[in-house]
Order: sequence, then C-alpha cells, then structure tokens
Amino acid sequence: MSIRKRTWTTAAGEDRAAWVVDYVDQGGKRRLKTFARKKEADAFSATAKVEVREGVHVADSASVTVAKAGLLWIASGENHGLERSTVNQRKRHLELHIKPLIGEMLLSKLTGPAAREFEDQLRREGRSPAMTKKVLTSLGSILADANERGLATRNPVRDMRGSRNGRERRAERRQKGRLEIGVDIPARDEIKALVAALEPNWRPLIITAVFTGMRSSEIRGLRWQDVDFKKAEINVRQRADEFGEIGRPKSEAGVRSIPVPPLVINALKEHRLKTGGNASLVFANPDGNPRSHTNIINKGLVPAMKRAGVVVSDGKAKYSGMHSLRHFYASWLINRKEDGGLGLPAKVVQERLGHASIVMTMDVYGHLFPRTDDGDELANAATALLT
Repeated sequence: MSIRKRTWTTAAGEDRAAWVVDYVDQGGKRRLKTFARKKEADAFSATAKVEVREGVHVADSASVTVAKAGLLWIASGENHGLERSTVNQRKRHLELHIKPLIGEMLLSKLTGPAAREFEDQLRREGRSPAMTKKVLTSLGSILADANERGLATRNPVRDMRGSRNGRERRAERRQKGRLEIGVDIPARDEIKALVAALEPNWRPLIITAVFTGMRSSEIRGLRWQDVDFKKAEINVRQRADEFGEIGRPKSEAGVRSIPVPPLVINALKEHRLKTGGNASLVFANPDGNPRSHTNIINKGLVPAMKRAGVVVSDGKAKYSGMHSLRHFYASWLINRKEDGGLGLPAKVVQERLGHASIVMTMDVYGHLFPRTDDGDELANAATALLT
C-alpha cells in the first residue's frame, strides 16, 4: 500500500495537487483512492491496511448507497417472515426519514461523525426524540444487514451508542419525562369510575386489559384455550398484528402466564356464556377474526372514558390509548398493599409485563417503586446502630 502525490495543471493554468492511495484489496484487486490532503490519505491508508489484512475491506466502488442497503434490509425482513406491520414500519423509516437525508451516501462513507450528524439532523427537522431513536435503530439494523452481505465493514450507529457514557443515557431518559399518575397513568379513582361505566359488550375486554396489562395485540389474539379458569390465570401465547394476522409474541419474554383476580375470571365466564364460546378467539368479531385496535379504542375505551367523566377540559377522553391501561396495571403491581396495590418486586413486575429485561421495566416505572428509607425507618435504624 503506497501513497503518492499527483500534480497537474488545469486548462486555466492553475496548479493542482492530490494524494493517491494505491493498494490491493483482499481479493487481489488493485484500488486507487484520491484525497485532497495528505492527512486524509494517511488516515485512510492506515484503516484500509487493517481492513484488508482482516479481509473486511469494502472499497467505495464496491459499496452501495444507504438507500440500496435499506431495500436489501427490507427484503431480508420479508424473507425471514417478519410480520407485515414490522416490514411496513421498516419501509416508512427508510422512505420518510433515512432516504431523504442520507439515502445517496455510500455505506463506505457512513462514518461515526456522519451517523451522529444524521441523528442531529433528524432532531433539527422536527422528529420527536422517540422517532429519532427508532429511525437510528433502523439505520443500525440496515448496517448490520449490510455487514452480513459484505457491503460494509463497520456499524457506526452501534459504535456510537456503545461509546455513550451513563450520564448521556440518563440525560436522554430525563428528556423523555417520567410517567405521571393522573397524566399518563390513570389514577385509581379514574379506573374505578371507568370500570363502573363499562357497557356489557365491552366490559370483559376492558376489565381484562386493566387487570392483566396485556398489550392490545395480545388481547386481540387471546384464545379461549389460553384462559385457565381453574388456576385463574391467562397464558399469553400469541398476538394479532394490526392486520389481524396471528403470530407469536414479539419476544420470548412476551410468552408468559398472568394471574388474574376473580373479577376477570367472572367477566370472561359471562362473556363465554353470552357468545357461546364457539370462536377460538376470546374477543373475536362476529366473523371469528380479531377485533381491530381502532374499533376497541373508538367504540369501547373512549366512550367509556367519557361516560365515566374521565375527560379533559374540552370533553375529550383523558386517556385515548390502551397502553394507558397497561401503565395502570404496572402501577397497581408496584404500589404498596396499604395503597391498594400488590407491592410486587421489580423482577416479578418485569415478568408480568413481558418486558425483555428488567432495565426496561426500571427505566419506565422505576420511579413508581416506593422508597423504603422514610423518616421513621431512618430514625429506627440510627437508634439501633447507636444503642
């Protein structure tokens, strides 16, 4: 591998110079790469030498654009049988967020600084912190797929995330804000009013959501065979996506058993008697297919919220998403028994919610766990220590 200076004179009589890195890649093919400054040529030469020795070098001429790699990534998802909703999300991230900003960039030029600039640009152009994080995750996944295909040698998105220290991660979590009771999480009195206002047709489904914390997709995919009336528990074994297609829970942690109170068991028994229990799904449409998420929100949850008086100043439902009921369930698991909760430890809360890791549980709900070092306990501990 050599670096040489190339000089020439333009038609206008101007003297020009450039630095050329001349090398042979791991496949035995001669490559040339030109730089305006020797410092850049030296840096490339040092990196390329290591990559060629390790057999992972990809020259610009052999690279593809981010847009092309994104299409290959989508094809990989389809070939691996990803759910249609997941594939559609990949397509949206690529078409709406990635291609407009860096679609024409070669993977070989997508460095750590370039990835960081992409993240900053997403924020500058109005993407929310949550959307920015999701799109950046998709870009990292595109690069991982490209690495497997031999189209890229590194993944600057993962390198960037791995290099961030704990302070930066904590700052990101603070920016998201904590979930608040009465703002993001229905208060106990609000849930009480909601349950009292439920219409008979919607009571079993909403009651199940409140006291199991199941995701909307899990409730819509729930089968009668997964309801154990004797043990008073519900086994989550499948889910229905936004298109009504049945599949496994998204993660292994999503496969779980949830103990339920008699209120849920009785509501489901009544529902089974009323519907005849002929359909395999607990909350099926008349044609036996899963109910749509939109139908549950617009016909079930929102009207019940309004009847219960759980509304904001303009009369709209205060909580318009099923996930708010999942938040309440988490708070119910966490709250002390004297406050009407179950007082369960974090690991059990994680398992009941189907979170992949306890870190996720603590990031979202950690602030809800009661402190054990209140004034009386501190005083008793100090007294015991000094006597």
